[in-house]
Amino acid sequence: MNDYIETTLQSKNVYHGAIFDVESHDVRLPNGNISKRDIIKHHGAVCILATKDNKVLLVRQYRKAIEQSLFEVPAGKLDSPKEEPLSAAKRELEEETNYQARHWKEVYTFVVSPGYCTEKITLFEATELIEVENPLSLDEDEFLDIVWIEISKALEMVEDGTIIDAKTIMALQYLALQ
Repeated sequence: MNDYIETTLQSKNVYHGAIFDVESHDVRLPNGNISKRDIIKHHGAVCILATKDNKVLLVRQYRKAIEQSLFEVPAGKLDSPKEEPLSAAKRELEEETNYQARHWKEVYTFVVSPGYCTEKITLFEATELIEVENPLSLDEDEFLDIVWIEISKALEMVEDGTIIDAKTIMALQYLALQ
């Protein structure tokens, strides 16, 4: 089986932002031809499947890119490429939901859109949840509702198209397989 590797001949940063950078690469294709690849460079992120009493903890927030409010598992970006995913997961769970977890399990890491983006998300399962009296605060540009949903209902929401966020669908389908 061939790997069909594309070799970068040159690259340049064309955008530097708060969340990601964009690089433009000239690459040599496996057949020798030259092509361009625009790549979004992202530090990575985490998402948390938090459950208690046969319910899953979701957040509902507006996503400007698709002009829609979504049900999602709590999630957030790594603050730097060196941040440990578990540390980020613990922070994000508390910031977004006012909960901490006594038990954490790293489920898997997946790529989001490998055709043009380096982002990887690590899914964690969080159980034995404890509500925090003085939780970390949300980021100043974050507005969301915390929603507890029966696991069976959340799976129905995937089936009927109410839940459309990929990381949330993956987390719920993982849960259904357990």
